[in-house]
Amino acid sequence: MYLSWTAGRLDRLHARIDAARAALDAQLLRRASVAQELATSGILDPAASIVLYEAAHDARQAEEEQREVAESELSGALRAVFGEPEQVAALREVPGGAEAAAELGQAVRRVPMARRFHNDAVRAARALRRHRTVRWFRLAGHAPFPLAFEMDDQPPVALADRAA
Repeated sequence: MYLSWTAGRLDRLHARIDAARAALDAQLLRRASVAQELATSGILDPAASIVLYEAAHDARQAEEEQREVAESELSGALRAVFGEPEQVAALREVPGGAEAAAELGQAVRRVPMARRFHNDAVRAARALRRHRTVRWFRLAGHAPFPLAFEMDDQPPVALADRAA
């Protein structure tokens, strides 16, 4: 009875990891898409547009092994382009800029939350898989060992501020 309950719990944790990873992928894709759209809109200056577009494009096209690095570089590019509140204020003054800034602000706030949910599920599954009973009776089956998604997800302060 205990083994069956533990195996079911482990299966539910793996399903939760899959769902959290899908949500994280969706948020990362949304952030990259919004950044790429903003970079091609003509609202930003040319140098900022190039930096933001290349980082967003690399994040969207990255292979799974390089995804964490590419997403971290996009976070760095967002902080470089929108590092000062004056830059975000100037963006909001341009026609269509307020909507673009609000959408990008939502996207950069949701990524850390989605990553936290994913990594919490991974941490719980890892803790259960380390139990002696799970290892001895091979209750995890052939499921791969869950890996956390580690990246720099620190948003630009000016965009992450909800009051701004």
